[in-house]
Amino acid sequence: MGPAKILGLIVVVAVLLIGSNSIFTVDEREKVILFKFGEIIKDDFEPGIHFKVPVVNNIQKFDKRILTLDSEPEFYLTLEKKNVIVDSFVKWRIKDVSRYFTANAGDEIVALNKLSQIIKKGLRDEFGKRTIQEAISGERDQIMETLRVAANKQVGELGIEVVDVRIKRIDFPDKISQSVYERMNAERKRIANETRSKGAEAAERIQADADRQKTVLLAEAYRDSEQLRGEGDSKAADTYAKAYKKNPEFYSLYRSLNAYTTSFSSKSDILVVKPDTDFFKYFSNSKGKKSKK
Repeated sequence: MGPAKILGLIVVVAVLLIGSNSIFTVDEREKVILFKFGEIIKDDFEPGIHFKVPVVNNIQKFDKRILTLDSEPEFYLTLEKKNVIVDSFVKWRIKDVSRYFTANAGDEIVALNKLSQIIKKGLRDEFGKRTIQEAISGERDQIMETLRVAANKQVGELGIEVVDVRIKRIDFPDKISQSVYERMNAERKRIANETRSKGAEAAERIQADADRQKTVLLAEAYRDSEQLRGEGDSKAADTYAKAYKKNPEFYSLYRSLNAYTTSFSSKSDILVVKPDTDFFKYFSNSKGKKSKK
């Protein structure tokens, strides 16, 4: 290969190298800063292909998407000076890439450490002015929204924006958890015993009322039965009296025949009486008159 061809090859390679170093692409998920000898000269690039001067210019790319800071669970004191373990995370993104680079030296770890301290201080303040009950059940959403607003007032100088703050869970330390469990268990037992006591009282009241109603019903039934029996006996006596008055002789015969039927209802029945008694007066005379000897 001659000197001319070698020189031509060198020129081509140099052009390719310069050309490749003069072009850079910006993805829609990226923010890019263009530097000139280390000084920021532009940071508002649209997605696509862009040019820079080799050696004079250089670029640095940053993630434009929403990122997550998932912190380790931390202890915080409530208003009653009780420790709780809070597990939270933060959704954030770069808002002003130049300010972000300047405040954090372009290092994401530095930015996360600063953001983490801001969120921890906010959590400490919010839990410190609330009771455990308020923090766990009543005001968790309010705590998260307050943290988000307060954090955004502080992280603006870091060039970032807090999109959301979420509290995943709030737990008690093991010793407190056991104490809380025992207290809850005792409370549930108290409620159960109170409910059983009320149930037993209601059962006794119902039983007493049922016994009272039973006594009243039986008394009323006995009263009604005695009244009906008395009315029946009165009617029967009246009927007997009327029948007797109409035909005393027939009535006497009828009563005697009933007495014979009752007395001699079985073949084994034996009756020892004098034949001339009134009981047998209709045996010898249909008119019930005793025979003369």
